[in-house]
Amino acid sequence: MGIGVSIFLIAVGAILAFAVDAEVSGLDIAVVGFILIGAGVIGLLLTMFLWGPRRRSSVEQRAVYDDGAPGGRVVEERRRYDDGGGAPPPAI
Repeated sequence: MGIGVSIFLIAVGAILAFAVDAEVSGLDIAVVGFILIGAGVIGLLLTMFLWGPRRRSSVEQRAVYDDGAPGGRVVEERRRYDDGGGAPPPAI
């Protein structure tokens, strides 16, 4: 369930829980609305915390010295991206 579907469930649930005043025999529309709100909130939390951080990145910095220039210190930065699976690379 994505973020859009979760927000849609929350919106439909809120409409059913707070705005609709219809009666169906054996069914309380407000309870159905609150169930949809709960399902949307759970789906939103799962999407954000479990399936959200799919891309991991690490930054490796290494100092390279140039002997020719006085005080010539050059810093080189490399970024590596890991799109899933396995443990993240060790920090240096």
